[in-house]
Amino acid sequence: MQQGQQDRPLLRQLIDASSVGLQLVISTFAGFAIGYFLDRFFKTSPWLTIIFLIIGIVSGFLELLRIARKQNGPDKSNS
Repeated sequence: MQQGQQDRPLLRQLIDASSVGLQLVISTFAGFAIGYFLDRFFKTSPWLTIIFLIIGIVSGFLELLRIARKQNGPDKSNS
């Protein structure tokens, strides 16, 4: 383990790790739901659903990367 991970309690590390998958699913579903309801409102099916689904997936993976960098410890490029 790296120094940054040793300072954090094990329970906190487990909570962070388990939330990654949940955040990916929630952001994907949220993008899909927003696009679906906008498509129904504007009658543009399926374009807004596809666009917002892609946005949800991308935001989920960006959050995944953010959490992975946070787990990796402090940014060494600033030193």
